[in-house]
Amino acid sequence: MQAKQEAEFQEFVRARWSRLVRTAYLLTGDVHHAEDLTQTALAKAYRSWRRVSRSDSPEAYVRRMLVNCNSDRFRKRRVVEALTAAPPETAGHEEAVLQADERTALITALAGLPPRQRAVVVMRYWEDLSETEVAEVLGCSPGTVKSQASKALAKLRTHPGLGRNVDEPVRSRVPSGQEVSR
Repeated sequence: MQAKQEAEFQEFVRARWSRLVRTAYLLTGDVHHAEDLTQTALAKAYRSWRRVSRSDSPEAYVRRMLVNCNSDRFRKRRVVEALTAAPPETAGHEEAVLQADERTALITALAGLPPRQRAVVVMRYWEDLSETEVAEVLGCSPGTVKSQASKALAKLRTHPGLGRNVDEPVRSRVPSGQEVSR
C-alpha cells in the first residue's frame, strides 16, 4: 500500500474505531468478539483499501464488511450464541442501576434476534441510519429492511425483560433532571 493510502487508512481507523466496535458489540453482545470482529473487518478493508476508499461512503462499506464478517461467524462454525456475561456491578444512584438493568435487558433481547434482524435493529435504531442506508449496508431492498425491523420490533415487544415500550427512544437523565435523547 502506498504511503498516502496507508495514512488515509490509519486516519479512517482512528476516526471510526470506537463507532465500529460499538456496532460490532451490538451485533455480537460481547466486547471481545466485537473487537475481534472489528479487527477482522478492518483487515479486509486494509487489503482492498483502494476500492473501499473510492466508494461513496467508506464507513458504510466497512460497516457492511462488519455485518458480513459477523454472518460468516455463524456460517463457518454454526455458532449458537447466548449472552451470559453480566455487566459489572454498578455503584451509584438507583437511576444508574435501573438504566444498567434496562440496557442489559435490551442487549439480551437483541441477542435473541436472528443475526439479520439484529443487524437491522442496531443500524436502524441504534446507529440511526436511514432505511436506505441500512439496505445499502446489508445489500438488500429498503422493503426488506422495513419487514425485518417490523419483525424484530414485534419480537422485542414480547421480551419479558424490557420494562418499557421498545418503540420509545432511549433516554437518559441529566443532572438537572431534564430528559434528553441519546
